[in-house]
Amino acid sequence: MNVLLLAAQDPLAWYEILLPLLAATIVGGLLGLEREFFGSFAGLRTHMLVSLGASVFTIAAREVVGEDPNALSRVLQGVATGVGFIGAGTILKLSSAGRVHGLTTAASLWLSAALGVAVSLGEWRLALYASLLALIVLMLLKPLERIWDTGNEQTDTPTSEETEDEE
Repeated sequence: MNVLLLAAQDPLAWYEILLPLLAATIVGGLLGLEREFFGSFAGLRTHMLVSLGASVFTIAAREVVGEDPNALSRVLQGVATGVGFIGAGTILKLSSAGRVHGLTTAASLWLSAALGVAVSLGEWRLALYASLLALIVLMLLKPLERIWDTGNEQTDTPTSEETEDEE
């Protein structure tokens, strides 16, 4: 039965819509907090909105097309592509040192959308495990990356703009 219609008929059915939206916002926020902490171009609110938006598209698509896997697949492809464009806006090439910044933020936005889709499809464990792994990658691997970069220093000295903590 249509969840939106069910929610109108049964006030207790609101949770079938609200819980996935809240969960998507929370998991997006987890990634956004990490990005916000390190001063990236897209932080807490952006990640939350991307994940929430992906959740809305997914829930709406399921309500409109039902369980048709082909139609749902097209919606998910559209979400992934659209978020790819948002992520592209966070990527900068700093020509003076030949460095690219913003790739990790773009990837975390893309993952934030995927997490929103996952919770909206009822894949709560997938969203939880992927969130935990993402936080491990973003937070715990950063020191290793810095150690690696220190051992492989380039001959060019980056400017103060290029040393910002944004991949």
